Amino acid sequence: MLDLLIIGGGPIGLACGLEAQKAGLSFKIIEKGCLVNSLYNYPYTMTFFSTSDRLEIGGIPFVTINNKPNRTEALEYYRRVALSNQLPINLFEEVKEVSRNRDYYNITTCKAAYQAKYVVLATGFYDIAVNLNIPGEDLPKVKHYYKDPHYYAMQKVIVVGASNSAIDVALETYRKGAEVTLVVRGSEVSSRVKYWVRPDIINRIEEGSIKAYFNSELAAVREHEADIKTPDGIVTIPNDFVMAMTGYKPNFNFLKKLGIELTEDKFIPHYNQETMETNQPGMYLAGVVCGGLDTHLWFIENSRVHAEMIIADIMRKRAV
Repeated sequence: MLDLLIIGGGPIGLACGLEAQKAGLSFKIIEKGCLVNSLYNYPYTMTFFSTSDRLEIGGIPFVTINNKPNRTEALEYYRRVALSNQLPINLFEEVKEVSRNRDYYNITTCKAAYQAKYVVLATGFYDIAVNLNIPGEDLPKVKHYYKDPHYYAMQKVIVVGASNSAIDVALETYRKGAEVTLVVRGSEVSSRVKYWVRPDIINRIEEGSIKAYFNSELAAVREHEADIKTPDGIVTIPNDFVMAMTGYKPNFNFLKKLGIELTEDKFIPHYNQETMETNQPGMYLAGVVCGGLDTHLWFIENSRVHAEMIIADIMRKRAV
């Protein structure tokens, strides 16, 4: 019987493990992919908005020569944290069922079964893309994930979105020789775009290097062209690839399956903001999963504290 089972091996799941280790709890971290799987799937060229000190967990210094660390540095940091602290982590093991049996939980994965008095869900949001729900979205040329700009050199690329991921894709593919068209639902590039990047994309649009359609939506995709719904009507343009950077969402079906209550509008899960405990006793949330569809509310830097809050609550309960 474990004291705690942590579902999710991302930065916040690791932070929960470090706090549990400090408290002397028996625990295990279960991750369905590789270590810090979401970060691994980030674009190769990705640079964090946060400085390295804001990405630290467990009080372990994140040393980098750059003002803002990149994906490779983050992977190195979190891997070293996990290895040096000998955190008990099972990778490539997906949780299938979680059920409560009086005073503990039964957890069944694709590989084994566990029992734990408490469960933490630190499952992130990067695994399920927000779909456009338009004709042609299922074509192989439509991508919701992006790795490297070279692949799109000398291609006609439509980028859908106005936030950081979309703007990074637009600029990087443009600089590798792609003909880029940006489709933005609102009237401007998002104010949340990294402050050193936003002037760049605005200048590229103003000079005509990147064509942008504002107050517009991608309406349909075909093998060699696409339709854009603009304020002036449908515009059809030649197209080789569509990068649908429309965001991602937590696995709400999994949360519902566990009996966690969600709001009807933005699917924000119910939890105690002082302890992070859900409506299911002994089951906690940590990290970006707490925001429901508002995935921009929680990041590594402002949800690291969830680990301390959760373990403190568990220790209070054990003391009673």
